[in-house]
Amino acid sequence: MLRGMSTVSYFADDLTEARAWYASFLGVDAYFERSTPDGVLAYVEFRIGDYQAELGIVHRRFEVTPSDGPAGEILYWAVDDLDATLNRLRELGAKSHDEPRVRGEGFVTASVVDPFGNILGVMTNTHYLAVAEQNQASHRAD
Repeated sequence: MLRGMSTVSYFADDLTEARAWYASFLGVDAYFERSTPDGVLAYVEFRIGDYQAELGIVHRRFEVTPSDGPAGEILYWAVDDLDATLNRLRELGAKSHDEPRVRGEGFVTASVVDPFGNILGVMTNTHYLAVAEQNQASHRAD
């Protein structure tokens, strides 16, 4: 049974540049990094959001199924303000992938392609907000 998103991995040819870009967007630096035995930065990881989800950036040479363009599944990150988030991503050089789409009452998705060729999905999601609020309330009661 799936218990929740653990780590999502994006890929980049230049991990130093990708780390700086994501640190600028997220407002926090990576808390973990790993290099190859020859000293090449191979992986950096950020912990973000209500549940400290792991966002990993992997050197593209370790990509299992390389692609010439954006491809694959889209993981949508919950955000409070979809338009402000999209504007910030575009200011940082991300390109539109899918404009905002209403998926039902309280559910709107959109996605961009980051400067490293990864699809980054963002979403307003009332179910996510309800679960996060419930989780916060249970922690306050402890």
